[in-house]
Amino acid sequence: MRVIVVGYGVQGKKRRRVAGRDAVGVVDPVGADADWRDVQAVPLDAYDAALVCTPDAPKVDILRHLLANGKHALVEKPLHATGDAQLVELEKTARDTGAVCYTAYNHRFEPHYVRMRDLVHSGVLGRIYHCRMFYGNGTARLVRESEWRDREAGVLADLGSHLLDTARFWFGEIGDDFRLLSASRFENRAPDHVTIDSPGSQPRLAFEMTLLSWRNHFTCDVLAENGTAHIRSLCKWGPTTFTHRRRVLPSGRPPEDSVTLVQEDPTWALEYDHFRRLVASRTLTDLGNDRWLLRILGRLSAEGAGGTAR
Repeated sequence: MRVIVVGYGVQGKKRRRVAGRDAVGVVDPVGADADWRDVQAVPLDAYDAALVCTPDAPKVDILRHLLANGKHALVEKPLHATGDAQLVELEKTARDTGAVCYTAYNHRFEPHYVRMRDLVHSGVLGRIYHCRMFYGNGTARLVRESEWRDREAGVLADLGSHLLDTARFWFGEIGDDFRLLSASRFENRAPDHVTIDSPGSQPRLAFEMTLLSWRNHFTCDVLAENGTAHIRSLCKWGPTTFTHRRRVLPSGRPPEDSVTLVQEDPTWALEYDHFRRLVASRTLTDLGNDRWLLRILGRLSAEGAGGTAR
């Protein structure tokens, strides 16, 4: 499969390294290493697929061009659009031309994320009551100095999209009654620290995301009828630990199993292999998850901008 990389920033460079010999060129309006300045300038017979790593604003127009010409696309999250109709249009175009349009959420390939999904689906935990996630990094200054990142929803769209997608990955269909509890601008113009929850979801969900955690960190705690499950950190920030504790009745210290990994981040390569398999099998494009995320993030972002956080 011959791929081009569209947008040659941090993510674009990662994607190109993973694509290896599949990569046949780079599209970037200003990058010194670019082969083309505009995706429409790339000869259609020169590539089969594109890795779209651009800012949010141009994504829809780029995807329109790619999908209409039967080119497969992996697009960095979130798949930003002005409304549901644009995503419906992209999905229809992809299905009409047989192109695969896949939105990249590389954390789904994190080993402990997969372990959590498998434990949840096994039923061992019984009824799941509550899931709390914290995702923090220390990029406030970098985001503030970016020409395009410190705007609109800020950390909510960036890290919040990961947390919302993770909840769907683990628990399947969940509610859309998420509410904005706080949206703070401590150092940046756009929110750099946000908390949200979903009191009506099963399980109940509570998420915190920030650009002010000077040591990058992720934590998750799942509380359930028959025990608890926990994740500490990610492979890229390792070591990362998964712990499963089994409840003792009526009370007492629970026995636990823990797995700790110290390894390079495998998610980028695993996700690219997944994308290649989707293309090889001509999997039907489904942007339902993107439409759900767009609806929730759009509403919460509007609340944050309007100062309605509680």
